[in-house]
Amino acid sequence: MIMQRLGFNNEMYIQTQSRKIAERIAFFGGKLYLEFGGKLFDDFHASRVLPGFEPDSKISMLVNLKEDAEIIIVINSADIEKNKLREDIGITYDVDVLRLIDAFRGYELYVSSVVLTQFEDQPAVVAYQKKLEALGLKVYRHYPIQGYPSNISFIVSDEGYGKNEYIETSRSLVVITAPGPGSGKMATCLSQLYHDNKRGIKAGYAKFETFPIWNLPLKHPVNMAYEAATADLNDINMIDPFHLEAYGKTAVNYNRDVEIFPVLTAMFERIMGSCPYKSPTDMGVNMAGNCIVDDEVVSIAAKNEIVRRYYRTLCSVRNGNASIDQVYKLKLLMEKAKVSISDRKVVAAAVSKAEETSNPAAAIELNDNQIVTGKTGDLLGASSAMLLNALKNLAEIPDEMQLISPSVIAPIQDLKVAHLGNLNARLHTDEVLIALSICALNDKNAAKAINCLHMLRGCEVHSSVILSQVDISVFRSLGINLTCEPTYQTNKLYHR
Repeated sequence: MIMQRLGFNNEMYIQTQSRKIAERIAFFGGKLYLEFGGKLFDDFHASRVLPGFEPDSKISMLVNLKEDAEIIIVINSADIEKNKLREDIGITYDVDVLRLIDAFRGYELYVSSVVLTQFEDQPAVVAYQKKLEALGLKVYRHYPIQGYPSNISFIVSDEGYGKNEYIETSRSLVVITAPGPGSGKMATCLSQLYHDNKRGIKAGYAKFETFPIWNLPLKHPVNMAYEAATADLNDINMIDPFHLEAYGKTAVNYNRDVEIFPVLTAMFERIMGSCPYKSPTDMGVNMAGNCIVDDEVVSIAAKNEIVRRYYRTLCSVRNGNASIDQVYKLKLLMEKAKVSISDRKVVAAAVSKAEETSNPAAAIELNDNQIVTGKTGDLLGASSAMLLNALKNLAEIPDEMQLISPSVIAPIQDLKVAHLGNLNARLHTDEVLIALSICALNDKNAAKAINCLHMLRGCEVHSSVILSQVDISVFRSLGINLTCEPTYQTNKLYHR
């Protein structure tokens, strides 16, 4: 097995990040509201652009502070009402709150409450609150504030933040997180500072965003990959002008934080008497940039991510979930990063195989740079065939040898078509892996193949058609980086 080069020291990150947060708590006299941006769990973007970064690194860091930490999960009432979806895992924001609570508790982290922001007595939100409370959770309501964020004198008053329900907290580190962006994390933090100040409680605020990395150059591929990942939000990386003016040093931030900083400064002055920060970069506690140990490795990984984001956005446009403007932005980022789709070797391999067979095809680049393809057959879809071919390669099993007998596949196909109502009898990747696992009980080659599954983590895959959610989920679970051509296998209007 070829070992991947690492560009990031994960253990150093966990230790230095924990220490930095502890220092910030002490700076404010023992209580800190920490706005947590990005994903706390399963941060696969960070692990892709910073090879060596573990997807659950941030949770591991919080576990180091778990005796002092409590977690508040914030969700925008409008997102509940419109059933907003987390496309990466295919569940709605309101359901994701429950998933997050379970995940935090799995790490023995204390979740103290849920906050419903922008609450306006929406029936769906009232029902959701009752559901949470029936599960034994504390729930608080925060309301829309007229003139937010410009009307500072009204916002920082009893009719503004003062109208919000005060969240009872008991620990020195209060982590504010959410299922996704636009949930109201910062407003929740500032509302709490207002209430704490009225009660004579010393507290401070800080922000934890992994990207952009403030102490990398503005046009570093890792920071450009962040712009690619947030093309839908139209975030733009920029030099922090406040940091440059205050310290004479360049630091990278993004447009929304820079634009809101004068407003935050005024709010801090009204709440605390003075602003503890001279720049939006000062507010952050991110130490990721200090833990990069091989810049070449992370640069290559980040450039690959920009291309992957380009393909993902093309598919989102095809699905009607993104605008063509996002594609133009990603094309521009690819030009700036000096990368193109031809740099992604699996693209040409999958497209060529599809043209050769006149059917969907898929290709995988293994960690030793070998390219393995799969074609559509009577028994297996292209992704399933490719997966088996890759496992044969890794287990050094001859290509002509069958890992799964047609006699095993046939009853599965019959079950799918005759009893479960499927029109397509070909096996999906999850069905193939289950069949392979069963065969492994009595077949040493199947067992060898199953034992190679972990070697697929970090591999690159491209499909000549948009895959089903089942196949996408399997590749994600295996840690495989997937892209697809923005086209469907059929001309149907409805695709499952």
